[in-house]
Amino acid sequence: MKKIILTGGGTAGHVTPNIALIPQLKENNYNISYIGSKDGIEKTLITPLGIDYYEISTGKLRRYIDLKNITDAFRVLKGVQEATSLIKKLKPDIVFSKGGFVSVPVVIGAYLNKIPVIIHESDISPGLANKLSIPFAKKVCATFPEALKNIPKDKGILTGSPIREELFKGSKEKGLAICKFEDKKPILLVMGGSLGSVKINTVLRNCLNELLKDMNIIHICGKNNLDNNINKKGYFQIEYANEELKDLLSACDIVLSRAGSNAICELLALKKPNLLIPLSKEASRGDQILNANSFKAQGFSSVLYEEDLTDKSLVENLKLLLNNKTTFISTMSNSTLNSAIDKIINEINSLAL
Repeated sequence: MKKIILTGGGTAGHVTPNIALIPQLKENNYNISYIGSKDGIEKTLITPLGIDYYEISTGKLRRYIDLKNITDAFRVLKGVQEATSLIKKLKPDIVFSKGGFVSVPVVIGAYLNKIPVIIHESDISPGLANKLSIPFAKKVCATFPEALKNIPKDKGILTGSPIREELFKGSKEKGLAICKFEDKKPILLVMGGSLGSVKINTVLRNCLNELLKDMNIIHICGKNNLDNNINKKGYFQIEYANEELKDLLSACDIVLSRAGSNAICELLALKKPNLLIPLSKEASRGDQILNANSFKAQGFSSVLYEEDLTDKSLVENLKLLLNNKTTFISTMSNSTLNSAIDKIINEINSLAL
């Protein structure tokens, strides 16, 4: 039985693609271990799966000047020492990294043990952790075709992003039962990220009366963002969807979403026509704007930039999306990015000799 170490953490986006690979890795007869931080979200998500989990020290890698950079540098060095010792003990055939700060010591530790590393980059422009890790990797899997120009030519592979198997098992009937809609209007699902988006929530609620003429709305609004004063037929709001998400996605016809890489790749795989409102450069490093523009160029999404978001523009763009949903579905059905798991597993198998 071959051995693989998975790593990645800090946010769910650096963990869920690893989770998506686990069933296929087991089918390919891999013994799987995970190296993560002591108190990161990766530990919460991985340990219930029965995967052996190992903790190392880690520090945040910052692009700006901060006194914490000094102490965190020592934590990273300690993490490299711990990861190197762990990998020497576990003797994996390969390491697969999804990025995040905790992955850097693991990638370096694998390199020092002469273990091949494959990295997956979700965004068009690599994050700092992956930038530091790429020199130590054999291959770098990319989600977007535009990302390949930022990766050494001999390492970059266009794979798309691995999607959790459970998302394909949603029940439209269960989703409709959750919402208790009383008619058969098309359904809009609104997702503003795990914490919700105050601006999207506000604008959406401002134009509910106009939107509800043509569609029912499922609004995942984020923690503490419910508005209990709204009681409109055809409008269902929920703070966060976990187990219910697959059923709500199955029930909906179109989606309004932020443009995080994992989220939009899931919409592509599920063939859900979508309107993306990427985080502005003021609130991020601009990766969501690049992601959204890529999906727009490929015909997978329509895009409304946050600075252009108004009651009127939101209504116009959602109605246009609804009217053209079959075109988007057709384009998404022909995408070559929907077999990411198979492509990544093939790369893993080729290097885990």
